[in-house]
Amino acid sequence: MPLVARLFWILLLACLSPLALGERLRLVTDDWAPYVYQHNGQPRGIDYEVTSQVFKRLGVEVEWQFLPWKRCLAMVEQGLADGILDIFQTESRQPYLVYAPEPMSDVEFVLFQARARRHGVAHLEDLAGLTVGTSPGYAYGAAFNDAPYFAREPAPTLEANFGKLMLGRIDLAITDRRVGHYLLHQLGLQQQVEELPLVISRQTQYLGLVRKPGREALALAFAEELQRFKQEPAYAAISNRYTGDIGNILN
Repeated sequence: MPLVARLFWILLLACLSPLALGERLRLVTDDWAPYVYQHNGQPRGIDYEVTSQVFKRLGVEVEWQFLPWKRCLAMVEQGLADGILDIFQTESRQPYLVYAPEPMSDVEFVLFQARARRHGVAHLEDLAGLTVGTSPGYAYGAAFNDAPYFAREPAPTLEANFGKLMLGRIDLAITDRRVGHYLLHQLGLQQQVEELPLVISRQTQYLGLVRKPGREALALAFAEELQRFKQEPAYAAISNRYTGDIGNILN
């Protein structure tokens, strides 16, 4: 290892030492399978396992708490948690959050419809007069969020939105592509609900840490270790474990 790089890591570890010597990070997140979710009371998911592995390598203990997304956002803004997993970067969050610069995963927000009630939607303007099921606190992009010509109807969970879709109470539901197909597989609705080709927005998910002394150094250390882990077979194995049985949902 070059001398400059060695000195950098010595300095970084010195900055991390108070945390690594006993402080436990409390991270909040929402159920967002297959990225992060609970199964029988135990946390699971691609980004959960990757995050846990990276922090383990850094010698940092993590406590997880699953809450509705809007409450997660409020807790990190108020400093009631140490960080949040799978959050988008926005200018308004910069004053109280520092992001690990290496992305956790990428998100594509798409629309889902009941096969029995199809809608010709090729452009955002084609949503005129329709009602789209959304999730509270989620940012789908300004074009979708601010459009005045269709209705947005929130539901507490994506499962509830798919239920409303099947009952005809909403015309479409919006969610991340992987999340939608994963839940349809779990609910056995692959034949009743289909994805539309229009991509509403593409965004990147990060680990966000509440701004405190030493957190910038921790965010950088996390990003460096995450970059290394992504090059290992174990990283691909984690992703395949959650998506391989669904049937090429990433293509």
